[in-house]
Amino acid sequence: MKLFDVYPLFDIEPVKAEGSTIWDKDGVKYLDLYGGHAVISIGHTHPHYVKKITEQLNAIAFYSNSVKIKMQEELADKLGKLSGYTDYQLFLCNSGAEANENALKLASFHNGRKKIISFSKAFHGRTSLAVAATDDAKIWAPVNLTDNIEILPFNDESAFEKAMGDDVCAVIIEGIQGVGGVQIPTTNFLKKIKSLCEKHGAVMILDEVQSGYGRSGKFFAHQYADVKPDIISVAKGMGNGFPVGGILITPHLKPKHGMLGTTFGGAYLACAAAIAVLDVIKDENLIANSETMGNYIMNELKSIKGVKEVRGLGLMIGVELEEACAPIRNQLLSEYKMFLGSSSDKNTLRVLPALNIKKEDIDSFLIAFKSVLSK
Repeated sequence: MKLFDVYPLFDIEPVKAEGSTIWDKDGVKYLDLYGGHAVISIGHTHPHYVKKITEQLNAIAFYSNSVKIKMQEELADKLGKLSGYTDYQLFLCNSGAEANENALKLASFHNGRKKIISFSKAFHGRTSLAVAATDDAKIWAPVNLTDNIEILPFNDESAFEKAMGDDVCAVIIEGIQGVGGVQIPTTNFLKKIKSLCEKHGAVMILDEVQSGYGRSGKFFAHQYADVKPDIISVAKGMGNGFPVGGILITPHLKPKHGMLGTTFGGAYLACAAAIAVLDVIKDENLIANSETMGNYIMNELKSIKGVKEVRGLGLMIGVELEEACAPIRNQLLSEYKMFLGSSSDKNTLRVLPALNIKKEDIDSFLIAFKSVLSK
């Protein structure tokens, strides 16, 4: 059997990783400044993370949600305290797309409506409703097409006001758009969404799948705007590579047995991974480190010739160049052995290192980046 060939692959085979370093099968060393789409939040193979998962694997790896799994309660408690959402409820699943599917489904259960508003350049996942709310026709299958989704211009308050009404079920927006090229919603725009959702009885969903878990310099990127959404979806940095996702749910959205469900969500190993991540973020003060290191990188990048614009918060950074970024990204990988990310904007690189990235690694990147652009 062959693999289903849907991924354009770099000819690199990683076999070992530690912190922000990856080694391939030939022993070549790489600096990871992308973390597999912002998944690696606390660094590769962090000792506490490895220990927690290993201990759990030796105890019990899996049983379904038909039994009490106390680790889910520990995870909910720690997540609530670190994020500031102590009064919210937690539903656990396996991925960001699944989190967004459940968020949209829960919103529709709540108010009995169908219309969903999302925004230009949005990416919410590749499954049913999540992909329909994603602004990329290339990944819509015919079965995904629906009149229930309206995609509006990002950060356009006037267009949003005109579209809102008592027929809207939910509004979904990313804390920071990742795939869209690191685009940040304005504070006024998020506050407008919040106020009109309250006015019309719609559910405000904040997709923090990529921008959450301390990456922005706050636990959630939307906390810069001082708004409280009804549902927050999380995933990527939540498990540091172990598949886990979830939604944080406001107290006024009430659960019913059978309303949502999952076979693997919230199982023992996923909880062990997610708890370990929260422990490390708290104990090593990684949210503050994300803000400090992010500000340092962005300030340095802005002074480099050939950089048109730098956008971001914390360690979620988009670097828009005056030319297409693919050759630059490829040169950084092939010559300087550094992983970076691209986006739907062909000129924008994404820089998404682990939250415990070291300054010397950042400086190595800056030196290499200046060298490549100067050529």
